[in-house]
Amino acid sequence: MKQAMSRVLRRETHSSRAPLSVIAAILLGLLAVYGLLESMLRVLGQPAWLIDPLTAAQRLAGLPAGISAMLLGATGALLLLVGLIFLSHALLPGRRARHVIADPRVAVVVDDEVIASALARRTRMAAGVTREQVMVVVSARTVQVNVRPTSGIMVDEDHIRASVEAELEAMALDPAPAVVVNLARTGVVGV
Repeated sequence: MKQAMSRVLRRETHSSRAPLSVIAAILLGLLAVYGLLESMLRVLGQPAWLIDPLTAAQRLAGLPAGISAMLLGATGALLLLVGLIFLSHALLPGRRARHVIADPRVAVVVDDEVIASALARRTRMAAGVTREQVMVVVSARTVQVNVRPTSGIMVDEDHIRASVEAELEAMALDPAPAVVVNLARTGVVGV
């Protein structure tokens, strides 16, 4: 039961690799079908559809002859970019914007926007400011709280941090993010 729950939680908090794998398989399949088509046309003595396979192989073997350095460089850069996208998608964890709330009986996954909304409400109450004066950004490891105080009214940064940390502790998020509070140097005129 516990292993099944951890598998479900992992699936809900990490993105799937399937879409990019399907795209790669389709592209390779189309390339293989095209190569087969051109080879069959050559065997049957018909003219090539786009380029003769033997001619293509000779041109590849003879690179960089016959191609401008600019075009060759752009093609290499494009291939490098596509390769880096595939490699990073394969190696990086692919975390979704979600956190797990620790509970021994049920699997609870909460979207980071919901957590940010709750923390923004708690920050507004602690700082005594309006909704437009608070912005909270939740990421995998940090919670960034940005507050623009009302002009002439002092706001206690430690009190805000303690309130947000207490709310996070009550949520029991896994992993528990660190809190960073940023108070703007300029204030908002009137409320």
